Amino acid sequence: MANPVLMPKQGITVESCILTKWNVKVGDTVKEGDVLFSFETDKSSIDYAAEASGEILALLCEEGDEVPVLSPVAVIGKKGEDVSAFTSGGNAAPQAEEIKAAPAAAAPAAENKAVPADVKATPVAMPKSGITVESCIITKISVKVGDTVKVGDNIFSYETDKSSFDLESEIAGEVLAIFYQEGDEVPVGSNVLAIGEHGVDASCFAPSGSAPKAAEIKAAPAAPATAVASAPVASAPAAKSEDGRIFASPRAKSLANKLGVDLKDATPTGPNGRIIERDVREASINPKAAATATTAAQTVSKAESADVKAFKDEKMSNIRKVIAKNMVMSLSTMAQLTHTLSFDCTNVMEFRKYLKDNAEKLKLPNITVNNIIVFAVSRVLKNHRDLNANLINGDTMRYFEHTNIGIATDTPRGLLVPTLFGADLMSLSEIAAKSKKLSTDAIDGKLSPELLTGGSFTVSNVGTMGIESFTPVVNPPQTGILGVNTLETRVKLGKNGEIIPYTAMSLSLSYDHRALDGAPASRFLKDLKEYLENFSFNLLADSKCI
Repeated sequence: MANPVLMPKQGITVESCILTKWNVKVGDTVKEGDVLFSFETDKSSIDYAAEASGEILALLCEEGDEVPVLSPVAVIGKKGEDVSAFTSGGNAAPQAEEIKAAPAAAAPAAENKAVPADVKATPVAMPKSGITVESCIITKISVKVGDTVKVGDNIFSYETDKSSFDLESEIAGEVLAIFYQEGDEVPVGSNVLAIGEHGVDASCFAPSGSAPKAAEIKAAPAAPATAVASAPVASAPAAKSEDGRIFASPRAKSLANKLGVDLKDATPTGPNGRIIERDVREASINPKAAATATTAAQTVSKAESADVKAFKDEKMSNIRKVIAKNMVMSLSTMAQLTHTLSFDCTNVMEFRKYLKDNAEKLKLPNITVNNIIVFAVSRVLKNHRDLNANLINGDTMRYFEHTNIGIATDTPRGLLVPTLFGADLMSLSEIAAKSKKLSTDAIDGKLSPELLTGGSFTVSNVGTMGIESFTPVVNPPQTGILGVNTLETRVKLGKNGEIIPYTAMSLSLSYDHRALDGAPASRFLKDLKEYLENFSFNLLADSKCI
């Protein structure tokens, strides 16, 4: 009997997981214990091992899909067994309609126009990259009308809410038409462009209702290549069935319920006149009442409007969405508090100058002030276990034997926090070299996913940008984060009352008040201050040293 493989439930708060990699394909024979796929939650990455032996009869999800826990992702059984019970009808999730079996050509989306049989061209549709994905954003178009493409050439890039993809051409020919522009949100299955023989009129492939955005269509040789431009399409009412029901996707219905939007006010843009998520969002921002304003009521001229009210909407990248989700979750679930303390940085700066002047002789890498801070934190943190910890599910403290320091890194894709595991076991040079490698890999997009988890504490340095003080946000499930601020020149009184200038730096500690109180948090900052003000002595006394 065929058996489904379910997405495991990893923790009581986890509602869905992202399937990151398949290790099998349909037709493979697997044994109990073989790794079938890898998946990740918002906290960790996990390999799933088969609990039964047999043949892979169907794969119900794709890499990159966000899958609800306890939903089927694959079917294992004996060769030839029927798997239709897992892919249609009953109470199965609406998305579980796709089986990864023999490759088949994707059917054109219902919104695409009927195409004459004698047209010698082929449309390229927006792929369905995940069972829950209803639309994708075009991030880059790599070709233009008139270009000749070969099989395997990149023609455009697109992004879902989970990841980014490059689409390679599966046919060779000339790019005859491009129906969307970079930045457009395109329903899956909708024609993005057309490829075929030179001179073919490809306008028949233009998706219905996409005319204003149909950037380029190359007509037959008799007419010059022109951009398609038709009148704006009037808002259509929500499609209804004979019994008055409104067609909307489950995710659109859920969002409408959360936002308090009446589905009757949403203009459908999905296949077959179906309301999808973006239609609900648009209805919540621009209700129909707003459209009743008359032209006579407008007091701003077109010229003024163009100058003063001009704006550009851009979809957030996937990593930006993840950062946003984590930051909101952090601030809404933790009782966060920040303490700030300054220290005399004279000893640190003098010691760094010594290292820099003797780097070639001592064969040292470039050691930064941040490397010195991380070294000090890794040592002092071991005496403050409530900050060298994770708070799990709000009721369990996980204390680490070693200090695994997260290094907050600004990358072109957004903030990443790679982990420097076992920092307390490293010398200053090792911390400098490995921190540099982590940051470089993060910026270049080459960082292994497992290095983005497992941290016990985070250091975030914005002092290089002149920031004098800030409130860093704790990276859950960690209990603390240290903000490193800029260097400042201050003065103090000497023994004889003389004014002495010195270099100071302030440190901002944010911590989870559920895990520890203000007194132990303050003691950590106090101990860190004393360690840094006597850094050269403490370093040389350390077993690892430089």
